[in-house]
Amino acid sequence: MVTPVSAGSLTSDRRKAAEFSRGISSNVIHSVIERVFQDRDLTGHVLDYGAGTGGLARRLVALNRFETVSAADIMPDPGDMGPVEWIEQDLNEPIQGYDGAFDVVVAAEVIEHLENPRFTMREIFRLLRPGGTAIVTTPNNESWRSLISLPLRGHFAGFGDLSYPAHITALLRKDFRRIFQETTLASPTFYFTDHGGIPGRPRISWQQISFGIFRGVRFSDNIIAVAQKRA
Repeated sequence: MVTPVSAGSLTSDRRKAAEFSRGISSNVIHSVIERVFQDRDLTGHVLDYGAGTGGLARRLVALNRFETVSAADIMPDPGDMGPVEWIEQDLNEPIQGYDGAFDVVVAAEVIEHLENPRFTMREIFRLLRPGGTAIVTTPNNESWRSLISLPLRGHFAGFGDLSYPAHITALLRKDFRRIFQETTLASPTFYFTDHGGIPGRPRISWQQISFGIFRGVRFSDNIIAVAQKRA
C-alpha cells in the first residue's frame, strides 16, 4: 500500500527544492526581460512571480519604471526588499486576493520548477489585468546543446541529475503556444538570450567561437515567451 504524501511534507519538499536552486537567474536573462519592457513600453504594477532571493525584484525597483513592485515565492521575505510587497506563497497553489492586480507578470526561470505549467499559466492569466503582459523565461530545450543531450544522455541539458529536484518541467515553443492559447492569451512572441554553451563544454559559448554570429533558438541557453492578455 502506498502511503499518501502529507500536505506538510509536500510543502517542505517544495521549499527544499527551491532552496536547492538558490532562486537566482542570470543577468543575461534579466537584460532580455528589460529589453522587453522597453520594446513594449511596459509600466504600471509588476509582479515577480517566483522571486527566489529577490534579485530581479530589486532590479525592477531600481528601474523606476513601475508604480509598484510585488514579489511572490515559497521562500520567506529576505528582509531587505525596501518597497517590494513580498507574498510568501507556494506557487503550485493559487495566490488569493490578487485577481487582475498586475499590468505585468514576470516568471523568470520558475515554470520549470513547478509541477503543472498549465496551472501556472492560468494563474498568471488570472493575476493579469486585461491588456496586461506575461513574460515567462525557461531553459531553452531547442538549443543544439539540449537537443544533442537528449539522445546521448536521455534528458535535456538543463534537466539532468544535477538540476533535480529543482528543474522538473521541460517545455518547448510548441508547448508554450498551446498553453498560451488554452488560457486565451495572445500567441507568444519569443525572445532568446543569444548566449549559449556549446555541447560538452558549456563554459565556452557559441558566441565566443563565432565572434557573436551564432544567435537565436539553436544557440541560446534560455528562451523568453511574451504575450498579452486580450483586453
